[in-house]
Amino acid sequence: MYTVIGATRTRTLRVMWLLEELGETYDQDPAAPNSDTALKYNVLGKIPALVDDGHILTDSVAIMAYLADKHGRFTAPAGTPQRAQQDAMTLWLIDEVDATLWTNARHKDAVPGLEARMHDHYAESMQILSNRFQSEFLMGDEMTVPDILAAHCMGWGASAGFPPLDDKLQDYLKRMRARPAFHAALKH
Repeated sequence: MYTVIGATRTRTLRVMWLLEELGETYDQDPAAPNSDTALKYNVLGKIPALVDDGHILTDSVAIMAYLADKHGRFTAPAGTPQRAQQDAMTLWLIDEVDATLWTNARHKDAVPGLEARMHDHYAESMQILSNRFQSEFLMGDEMTVPDILAAHCMGWGASAGFPPLDDKLQDYLKRMRARPAFHAALKH
């Protein structure tokens, strides 16, 4: 059984959502960032962390990639062109969307004008994503790790007052958030 370290309404939700999609059981310690518990599992005090058979893994995206690879689901096989395309999408989402939201949350009050720039960049990134979106999920007809990452970031953006999504992405987010595994992770 896995142990997830971190409060639900953080990036920890990404890991819990994937575990629910995989049908895996897990315990959760809802530690806050920089708490004694978080520091026990990550010297930086960041959450989430995942404990698996004595191994401690950190970073939500790294944990999701590990779980998807370990269970052979929600990912393309390593060493394939499809995996390279999936990894490119994941890295783009981290660089252009997650980093924008994080920078805004961390520094908006300290840097004059930053919030407006981050909102503009987010809107541009969402337009790019909408233009790239061609199927039911980001990588085609099957849900993959980038879908959880994108949906989590879109929800974060909405709750932080970022510009609204276009109709295509709103529909996608509604479908993602309607998944039983998403609701199970929120209730865990």
